[in-house]
Amino acid sequence: MQKWVMLLLGGVFGTAGRYVLAGAVYRWLGTGFPYGTLAVNTLGCLVIGFLSTLVEDKFLLSSETRLFWMVGLLGAFTTFSTLIYESWRLMQDGEMLLAGVNLLGSLALGLFALWLGHLTASLL
Repeated sequence: MQKWVMLLLGGVFGTAGRYVLAGAVYRWLGTGFPYGTLAVNTLGCLVIGFLSTLVEDKFLLSSETRLFWMVGLLGAFTTFSTLIYESWRLMQDGEMLLAGVNLLGSLALGLFALWLGHLTASLL
């Protein structure tokens, strides 16, 4: 039960953090470019890189703390950081081709799925 609480709390804070940070960036720089999303994704990658080192190399975070930060908070804050982290892990394991497939596949399939969803809704 404690794992679920940590996961859900992280999700709440991650969602709120994304909304607050992106909103602040848009108010500061305007909405002509997705600056807020860029800021959120960049910060998420920085934090997941920092935390993954504490977890994997230094063993400084418990499984519950990792669940809160890396899955709950960062998962709700940005899934982009997870995509980058998982691709990084593949590269560290020498799986450059799989990392490339993960990155390019996510981008291509994501754009295709968005287009398909748009097309489907437009036909209604």
